[in-house]
Amino acid sequence: MSIDRFIAGDAQWAASACAQHILSLLAKALSAQDFATFAVSGGTTPRLLFDELAAAQFDWNRVHLFWVDERSVPPTDDASNYKLVDDHLITPTEIPLQHVHRIRGEIAPQAAAAAYVADIRSFFGLAPGEMPQFDIVHRGMGPDAHSASLFPGDPLIDDLEGIAAATFAPQFNQWRVTLLPASLLAAKNTVFLVAGADKAQAVRAVFKEPYDPMKYPAQIASHQGRGVTWFLDEKAAALLD
Repeated sequence: MSIDRFIAGDAQWAASACAQHILSLLAKALSAQDFATFAVSGGTTPRLLFDELAAAQFDWNRVHLFWVDERSVPPTDDASNYKLVDDHLITPTEIPLQHVHRIRGEIAPQAAAAAYVADIRSFFGLAPGEMPQFDIVHRGMGPDAHSASLFPGDPLIDDLEGIAAATFAPQFNQWRVTLLPASLLAAKNTVFLVAGADKAQAVRAVFKEPYDPMKYPAQIASHQGRGVTWFLDEKAAALLD
């Protein structure tokens, strides 16, 4: 199990450190291949991250963007993870649209999941049963220890064969499309960015509680993933020691 942990004074500092780490990983990937693959997540703290990434002098033309999850809303909706990334990273850096592999939140969730899986299979040239190996997967975590759109108790947490699927989040009364555990675990590098006092109990549970991904879904990467790095602010890390 390879996990590193970086604790910063505040969310901005954590986002800045996370951005530098991601840029370093992207540069390393691009030194050995023509393109790098980067799967991103939505949320409040990621806005800080995307602004930091957009401000960097980096050749984004060689990066293909994917999404860890998406809400079943149109791409122009303020709740759209695509819109967040478009506003704060894609448009500012002029990433080519043909490099943007968004989840189509405006269509039926099952159809959106199937289209996304087909796109991933085609891009990576996957044989049946193979998983995509994203160079970097960026993830957050909710106060309930959910990550991606895998919430506590979701049967999809036990799905170790699928790439992505539609799932219903009852606490939000909302359909979503999410990458599944097998594709998340296959990533070459996983980067968590988590900030805020409301996340402290979940952070403690992920690192300190016995392995129970059905209760703490974010444990999946931390216990089984490779190249996992957590970036936390002091509030989120308050209960670790």
